[in-house]
Parts: sequence; structure tokens; C-alpha cells
Amino acid sequence: MSLDHAPDEVKLAVDLIMLLENHHIPPQTVLAALDIVRQDYLRKAQEARESD
Repeated sequence: MSLDHAPDEVKLAVDLIMLLENHHIPPQTVLAALDIVRQDYLRKAQEARESD
């Protein structure tokens, strides 16, 4: 299956999954890190909305 026509978020998700799996990072560590990343990007998105 090709990702050539997949949305960018799907391509990024696949890349991240492959990176994390290749480095054998435990699932709980990944989930905790993703929570931190999500909060950071939610804050950035809010700041961007407020500056418009």
C-alpha cells in the first residue's frame, strides 16, 4: 500500500510509528511523550489563533 496520496498527517503518523518502533521505545514511554507533544502543540495552536 502506497502513502503517496495519503494526507500529510497520515504520512507523519506512519513515519513516527516507524521511528519509535525501530528504536524499541516502550509503549508507555511513547504515550507519555505524545501527551507532552500534544499539549505543546495545543498551546502553540492557541497562541497562533490569538495572534491572528
